Amino acid sequence: MASKLFVGNLPFTTTENDLQDYFGQVGPVLAVNIMQDRATGRSRGFAFIEMGSQDDASKAITMLHKKDFQGRPLTVNEARPREDRPPSGDGGGYRDRR
Repeated sequence: MASKLFVGNLPFTTTENDLQDYFGQVGPVLAVNIMQDRATGRSRGFAFIEMGSQDDASKAITMLHKKDFQGRPLTVNEARPREDRPPSGDGGGYRDRR
């Protein structure tokens, strides 16, 4: 069964291939997703990585948490499920209020 990891404190220049190679040393990496700012397209400094098994994910946490990666100490934890957020209610966008 695959397991998803949260990886934080990434340099903004990190690519998905960089993470694929780095975490691939621990075990098979199924997917890498670097979160990006919607407005600028720039990295937000964290990613989610899906490892091939729970055992590989646990090894990655043990081996790579607080280890130097491209000059910064990584934060590596098991990813938590996404929390549901209530809708904002205003709908965003422009409304003509005449």
